[in-house]
Amino acid sequence: MGKDTGFIEYARETPKRRATTERINDWFEIYLDFPEDKLRTQGARCMDCGVPFCHTGCPVTNIIPDWNDLVYRGRWREAIRVLHSTNNFPEFTGRICPAPCEAACVLGINEPPVTIKQIEKSIVDHAFSQGWIKPEPPEVRTGKRVAVVGSGPAGLAAAQQLARAGHWVTVFEKADRIGGLLRYGIPNFKMEKHLIDRRIEQMSAEGVEFRPNSHVGGNVPMEDLRRDFNAILLAGGAEWPRDLSVPGRELKGIHYAMEYLPQQNKICEGDAVAEQILAAGKHVVIIGGGDTGADCLGTAHRQKPASVHQFELLPMPPQERAPQTPWPLWPMQMRVEGAHEEGGVREWGVATTRFTGDENGRVKQLHAVRVGPPPKFEPIPGTEFTMDADLVLLAMGFLGPVRNGMIEQLGLKLDQRGNVATDENYMSSVPGVFAAGDMRRGQSLVVWAISEGRKAAHAMDEYLTGQIVLQ
Repeated sequence: MGKDTGFIEYARETPKRRATTERINDWFEIYLDFPEDKLRTQGARCMDCGVPFCHTGCPVTNIIPDWNDLVYRGRWREAIRVLHSTNNFPEFTGRICPAPCEAACVLGINEPPVTIKQIEKSIVDHAFSQGWIKPEPPEVRTGKRVAVVGSGPAGLAAAQQLARAGHWVTVFEKADRIGGLLRYGIPNFKMEKHLIDRRIEQMSAEGVEFRPNSHVGGNVPMEDLRRDFNAILLAGGAEWPRDLSVPGRELKGIHYAMEYLPQQNKICEGDAVAEQILAAGKHVVIIGGGDTGADCLGTAHRQKPASVHQFELLPMPPQERAPQTPWPLWPMQMRVEGAHEEGGVREWGVATTRFTGDENGRVKQLHAVRVGPPPKFEPIPGTEFTMDADLVLLAMGFLGPVRNGMIEQLGLKLDQRGNVATDENYMSSVPGVFAAGDMRRGQSLVVWAISEGRKAAHAMDEYLTGQIVLQ
């Protein structure tokens, strides 16, 4: 695949990020364009490795060597066909997936891996620019009706697959716009929302009906879906946030990340948000060092805070792949996101012990201590400290799907982790009700959600028709 000696002749190269002084003043994506000749050179680095472990690293099992080779040879239209054969929305994964495929790249054993993620993004962006991506409605309708609850990546992937198989699909979304966490969780500087809108237009033309402001288990009774649809897919995500149970948690100015991030996305959509949570002029502390914490960090930078600190309970990862996560596993190692380049103080091994506030009940200070390694995280004597904090954002992950509402109304069984339990065919404990994405597997990646949505659609299609049509 690619050029026989390309991996020897060419070095890994990725797009440059816009200057931090420029990008913190807007909400546009941070990467500069990458010229076609450089993309083809990067495609040439894909080696004839024999066993492409990138397949196993990728949750949607993208046929990566094939489209790397097609890009190298300038055969872009064939490349998008191969890419779409496994991934409904490569423009999403090409922007926000952490690229476990690259971690599993054979070249990555002793050299920088192939730039798979950037090539993926470029294929789909080029295809859209050329007008090659069009609606693909089915030739025949089955007459079966399917309800998809949740319009994040799992729900959208399943909806598109089921519609193309000939079923009538209706997507219910509790928010005012379609997209789930793609819309209101991922900041615009990581993924601009017109990318979602053009897919919604495509899917609408394929026969998918979208119903925003429709909270199943709330203003839309679950009994209505059970009555009106032949099958139901629950793809509502894992929205139950992990809390921080320390004294002072009740003070004003302490918020979950998913209270903070959606508000700015609404502003970027042109909405007005009453009493918006803003970092402007404040001493901000973000508790949690993962992707959500980085999203809060980049958002805070653009709101012009007085200072930003990001604390993580775990110790600082190593700069190189840790020995306990050898190739082709996803490596435990230090990662620097675009938001980290933009400023702020990032610290590890810090545990918050309490908050104190002013006479108005607003948080003013955070009290913390440095701790040792897991699993005990024992406080280190003499390392206690206090710092100003006007805004505290809790970005410590999620515990699973919200229990009240449709899960309780259906009486669904949960697994040991508190997610919706399913069989090998993605069906829940209630016949005809399926689950996919974070609601089934717990908090995970967008690429995993797309994979789950496609697999659930395959199982639902067989359930509805008795045939195997979808792959």
